[in-house]
Amino acid sequence: MHRPKIAVFFGTRPEAIKMAPLITALASDDRFELLSVSTGQHREMLDQVVDIFNLPVHHDLEVMTPSQTLASLSSKLMTKIDALLEAEKPDFSLVQGDTTTVLMASLACFYRRIPTGHVEAGLRTGDITSPFPEEANRVLAAPLSTLHFAPTNVSEKHLLDERVPKERIFITGNTVIDALHLEVARQSEPAIAAEIETHLGSVLPLDWREKRFVLITGHRRENFGGGFESICAAIAELAERFPDVRFVYPVHLNPNVQGPVEETLGNLDNVLLLPPQSYRPFVALMKACEFLLTDSGGVQEEAPGLGKPVLVMRNTTERPEGVDAGTVRLVGPVREKIVEGVSELLTKPASYHAMAQASNPYGDGKASARILNAIADYFELAKCS
Repeated sequence: MHRPKIAVFFGTRPEAIKMAPLITALASDDRFELLSVSTGQHREMLDQVVDIFNLPVHHDLEVMTPSQTLASLSSKLMTKIDALLEAEKPDFSLVQGDTTTVLMASLACFYRRIPTGHVEAGLRTGDITSPFPEEANRVLAAPLSTLHFAPTNVSEKHLLDERVPKERIFITGNTVIDALHLEVARQSEPAIAAEIETHLGSVLPLDWREKRFVLITGHRRENFGGGFESICAAIAELAERFPDVRFVYPVHLNPNVQGPVEETLGNLDNVLLLPPQSYRPFVALMKACEFLLTDSGGVQEEAPGLGKPVLVMRNTTERPEGVDAGTVRLVGPVREKIVEGVSELLTKPASYHAMAQASNPYGDGKASARILNAIADYFELAKCS
């Protein structure tokens, strides 16, 4: 019997994390042949995730070059992905999320009439420029995709509103929760726990577990410039207002982020600026922090799975389920709102516990199995339990 060859594309750290449980499941599933493709849209941080999850990479397209434009990246991706498709002739492809890799892989497969499954389909803000360019990428990928793996009912509704046929949509939960469950289980192993302690001990003060800390991430393109200046000003004000609280900030490598962060926060005693952290220590930091202040997308899904509130420094979110459930609150890249939101969670236990104890709407850790069974149905193969 012919085993369908499934090409799995990923190019950034978040994609690799969310595709990791799917790649792992595909590699051990006799129904399919796995073709794992890294585009290398990110490099160092992507490689860390590949190593942590021990992911096979059959092709690395190595498209990353410093300061490249979105147009040049798109052109390079299209050319290299198309050449790979011609050589490998996969029967099906999987893309994840909303990156340039997603859009270009979907389009290249469409041109060659290779069906595509979109993992984490249906996320929408309703504003094509926010987040930029992610909203455009995922909106444009939808009509190019054959199967749509929506994490929630809200995502399904967005797709239905765009006239995607209901029989092509599968509500699966989000694979990021699958990945989180895998990693949390591994962190209970003594050798890995010791590895994490050694690493964090090398970048944090020895007493870092003894003080409350807020974990911060920020990298969104739409916040470059005035947005990051406001974010940094808010953190500086909070650091002065709460001298006994630490603000731990793994700083993205992009100079548009590093510049204002170093200038405003570099000399504050209770602000700890760290190099970017790989997935494993970052999960450990999420487990240990009080709550998160972020402009990231995936963190809005992961942190509630650990019982951690999330304040989102964006004006819109494609993940309204978290806002509706009470696990996430939008504060925007606005100094006053950030200061108000962080201060409330640090000083009002009732507000904190209301968010920390809310139910995570993003799944039960079984999304990958649902996705593979949907693909099996597409090829009229037997399902696995």
